[in-house]
Amino acid sequence: MFDSVHPSWQPLFGAQGDVLDEILASFPAEGTSPGRKDLFRAFEFPPEHYRVLIVGQDPYPNPEHAMGLAFAVPTGTRPLPPTLRNILRELDKDLGVSSNESWVQSWPAAGVMLLNRHLSTESFQSAAHLHLGWDRFTTAACEFLVEVRREKLVAILWGSKAQELAPFLGEASLITSPHPSPLSSYRGFFGSRPFSRCNNALIELGLEPIDWSL
Repeated sequence: MFDSVHPSWQPLFGAQGDVLDEILASFPAEGTSPGRKDLFRAFEFPPEHYRVLIVGQDPYPNPEHAMGLAFAVPTGTRPLPPTLRNILRELDKDLGVSSNESWVQSWPAAGVMLLNRHLSTESFQSAAHLHLGWDRFTTAACEFLVEVRREKLVAILWGSKAQELAPFLGEASLITSPHPSPLSSYRGFFGSRPFSRCNNALIELGLEPIDWSL
């Protein structure tokens, strides 16, 4: 399950060994979303590579949707999860581009870390693994990322679970809004323009903006 972790993250994983051991000791052998091999896919690039962090809550409960990257689904997924449809709708409204689901899974290569607050759930049941301790690990992961990037980082925090991380993000530029799920998207996610705001923040930091249409 650690095959996808870039070696640059090893200090984090070493320091969090006890936490991970505790989590994995309680981790079900099967019936999880995503599967074990994709648990740490968000760490496939070195921390130096990521200039944007997008934080979600927990993975899609449908194991055919979850792929270890927050909000991303495999190419060809139909129908799209409603949350992803709302993200793509806001991307279109914000930047005026027609988008598709394959772009989201390509964002990490462009410099966007797609990290869920909790890295797993029970298949077909949302928020089933909130008790496992993933929040301790992902808090440490964000602190490690900030230690590497310093202020040269923009964090997009969608929803209350993601926004719990704000105190641990140091001098990173923060963009917050309600979660893009159908239950909260009309409470301030739509019209929040996170993608253009993120690019403007990157430019102010002297960094290249993200090409969200890759």
